[in-house]
Amino acid sequence: MSKRLTDKEGEVRELTDQDVKQMRPMSDVLPADLQRTIRQQGQRGPQQAPTKVKTTMRLSPDVVDHFKAQGPGWQRRIDQALREYIREHG
Repeated sequence: MSKRLTDKEGEVRELTDQDVKQMRPMSDVLPADLQRTIRQQGQRGPQQAPTKVKTTMRLSPDVVDHFKAQGPGWQRRIDQALREYIREHG
């Protein structure tokens, strides 16, 4: 097994099962400040107490387009609209 992860042209080669077995946790090899930076960029920490239920539902394309057009947070806005509906019609 080659220790190098790149070939002569600098392309990353496919990882073998042995490569994966030799991998170590990021906490063993990276400084703490770099670990924090990596976690802040796209990784959520553990959720303390789940407050919502994960579900799948089908919505009309125009409804999804309307909420998505308002930018990030569209799923939260749909949740808020449904809560408002429940308050008004509950």
